[in-house]
Amino acid sequence: MHEYSIVSALIEQCEQHALANQATHITRVNIKIGVMSGVEPALLKTAFDTFKQDSLCHNAQLNMQIQPLVILCNDCQSESILSERTIICPACQSYCTRVLDGEEMLLMQLEMEQDGD
Repeated sequence: MHEYSIVSALIEQCEQHALANQATHITRVNIKIGVMSGVEPALLKTAFDTFKQDSLCHNAQLNMQIQPLVILCNDCQSESILSERTIICPACQSYCTRVLDGEEMLLMQLEMEQDGD
């Protein structure tokens, strides 16, 4: 289950941002997960809730935005937004497509606080 290593890296990245901004608590973590990222959102949430306990994220809420797959067809030039994991152009059935979005997981936003806030 690679979600544990992903969460470990995510929490480490959050803590680095918090330290760089003199924050003592992280209250919200917003991420974007592409449908072709290979990340299972339910497992990621469970892993986050488990690993956040001993970090600056211990009270943080994890918000996940699921990013559909966005492809551009090199044959008919149509751009398509797909919720399933396929790279076939729905307009012309071509396999000659390029993925524009939906393959990655990104940290989009953090909400942080300092002691006394």
